Amino acid sequence: MAEVGIVKTRLQQPEQASQHQEGDARSEAQDAGKVQGGSESSRKPYQRSPVLIIVMGVSGTGKSTLARAIASTLRVPYIEGDALHPAENIAKMAANIPLSDADRAPWLARCRATAERVVRGDRNVEGLVAQEWDGVSWEEAHSRGVVLTCSSLKRVYREVLRGNVPESAVLSPSAQTPASARPPATTLRTVFVYIEGPRELLLGRMEAREGHYMKADMLQSQLDTLESPVGEEDVIRVSAEQNTEEQVGTAMEELKRFGVL
Repeated sequence: MAEVGIVKTRLQQPEQASQHQEGDARSEAQDAGKVQGGSESSRKPYQRSPVLIIVMGVSGTGKSTLARAIASTLRVPYIEGDALHPAENIAKMAANIPLSDADRAPWLARCRATAERVVRGDRNVEGLVAQEWDGVSWEEAHSRGVVLTCSSLKRVYREVLRGNVPESAVLSPSAQTPASARPPATTLRTVFVYIEGPRELLLGRMEAREGHYMKADMLQSQLDTLESPVGEEDVIRVSAEQNTEEQVGTAMEELKRFGVL
């Protein structure tokens, strides 16, 4: 009987060792999680990996208002894309001269590059709006992702912003590599929140605002340039006729459905 007991004890030892190893692994994972972004409970409501959320649409849709609200809800940094325009672009728009693809291409690439820098932790970038994150540190906030405003009017513009094609593709769209043959985009996943609304509503908003270089006369040129993103991957559509709270609610629901949150 003693021999049986010895055999039983020996059979139990590997199982006990395995349990100890699993416990050590869980402990190490928990410790790593604390280093990267706080306790498990503090990270749970937020996205699994960094994400770039681009609030897009023509002028007058309320991109900045919605972007600030989304950034505040997710407690992530926010970049005002218009601040990344070179002085020449701003001067043209202020003079009611529509921007060309050649004007927009380097700006789009700069928007993507700036977002990637912020996610890596760089705070020394233009367009970054200072914001409180309800006690969340900068290190934790930027590691979750970033929100950016950008009109993103054409499909090729959005491909540059997704990191799928270089800015040169804006000038030679016919030379783009077919989507099926492209390498995967950089690891920063990109989701667009597209605000659409009737022309009359947008025009009224633009006529009512003061001090903005984009004048109401430019709205039609943007509407003419716009290629709807509806049907593209990772696009959320909201209405300019909704209030900001409703828009944020729709965006959060869709981000969860996409597996981002």
